[in-house]
Amino acid sequence: MEQHDWPAEYAELIAADRRSPLPPEDLDRLAVAAFVLGHDDEVTVYRERAHEEHLARGELVPALRSAFWLGFHLQQHGEVARAAGWRARTERLVPDDNSELTGLLLQADAALLMYAGDGAAALPLFERSLPLAVDPDTRVLGLLGHANCLRMVGRWTEALAAFDEAMVHVTSGRVGPEVTGMAYCAVIAVSLNMYDIRRAQEWTQALSGWCEEQSGLVPYRGACLVHRAQILQLRGAWTEAAGAAEDACRRLSAGTVGSAWYRLAEVERQRGRYAAAERAYQTAAADGMDVQPGLARLRAMQGKYDAAIAGLERALAEDPFSPNHPMLLAAQAELAIEVGDRETARKAASELNEAARADSPYLRALAAYSEGAVRIACGDPQGAIPSLRRAWTLWQQLEMPYEGARTRLLVGQACRALGDVDAEQMELDSARVVFERLGAVADLAALDQADRSSVLSPREVEVLRLLATGATNRAIADQLFLSERTIARHVSNIFGKLGVSSRAAATAWAYQHKLTG
Repeated sequence: MEQHDWPAEYAELIAADRRSPLPPEDLDRLAVAAFVLGHDDEVTVYRERAHEEHLARGELVPALRSAFWLGFHLQQHGEVARAAGWRARTERLVPDDNSELTGLLLQADAALLMYAGDGAAALPLFERSLPLAVDPDTRVLGLLGHANCLRMVGRWTEALAAFDEAMVHVTSGRVGPEVTGMAYCAVIAVSLNMYDIRRAQEWTQALSGWCEEQSGLVPYRGACLVHRAQILQLRGAWTEAAGAAEDACRRLSAGTVGSAWYRLAEVERQRGRYAAAERAYQTAAADGMDVQPGLARLRAMQGKYDAAIAGLERALAEDPFSPNHPMLLAAQAELAIEVGDRETARKAASELNEAARADSPYLRALAAYSEGAVRIACGDPQGAIPSLRRAWTLWQQLEMPYEGARTRLLVGQACRALGDVDAEQMELDSARVVFERLGAVADLAALDQADRSSVLSPREVEVLRLLATGATNRAIADQLFLSERTIARHVSNIFGKLGVSSRAAATAWAYQHKLTG
């Protein structure tokens, strides 16, 4: 498809408007060009002028179309009260016998209800508006609203079908840029909410291709920037993901920016930048975003297990039907393993397995990973390996290198428990290559510490396990029938080999490396 030169069109229309006021149809074109180039404040001005000029010429239908798209723009930018005002102004002018304008009013009413959170009330209005849509833009807009309301009332299968129908129109190239960008963002968002990562990746790639055809386009606005950051993070492009999240933090306003800060926190946590992640989680929470399970994972990395457990338990109990529930269960299973709570780990992994739908490779991979981790913790390394191999294959298919590398670490751990040190080393080496490429400094540090653990003597491992239970040197000595001085020497050697300086740090290391329980 030929590239559309929006900067040239915008400059031409601006110059013409300075010479002589543009006719209303050109003002509508100028509003679209201004939107594409990111001049959002100008869009309202040009749409208002187009509306008034159409009315002055006696062109009622075009005037009301301009007013409709003005209201749409205001809603997209959170100005719901102004949008409602324009809807009321439009209603007074609509003749009873014009089906197209009646359809636009129905869409405007439905959108106001939808943005207020009442999908059930908005749904029938969108359904009534669809047969009245006369152009691709309003048809797609109605389908998107219809799909979103179906999602809000839990009718996911029908919602996906409606999104697919909308995208047939979008990919035909006959839909304007305002609606096209919104449609791509909506279908990516619902794909992510349903853990259909492959579908989200495909639509993100398609969106990138469309953006390249729009010269001068300011792409990935608002929440779409957050979705793009998540896709980039999953694919291992952490620097680009952080950049997209930071851009979203700058662009989004209060009440909506929390998701951007949470995504930035997640990237920073994976990169091992814990102070930056902490600040981002706090900022996200201040905007009303629930920061679990990310914050719990950070707390666990900091050795603050009580806070991590409390945060996850609160989030799990708060909304059992949240789309985020599988992520909370996965985090709970890992954390329970780290603190030696095998029963909680088994229960969380079982619930996650039940939630893993057949049509979501991501959830199946997550469930298989958790099952493998639990089997290792429960003393069944042989039974863990098939689940972990299955998880790794799915991560590879989804092009998610970090999750794949973490899975290979568990495979290595299972091989070590089975005495296959060659296989263990190959798995760890493969994981290290990926962590180095990604810049996963925290995971590399953990690998280095795992290497140190291999030089612990069997007696030192035994002492470390008892130390991690909170036992004093005297208690350990009594249990192992050794002198307290001998235990003190073992503890000193353990500290030196692990590179730690306190019993708390040694205990945290033992939990992280599954030496407890």
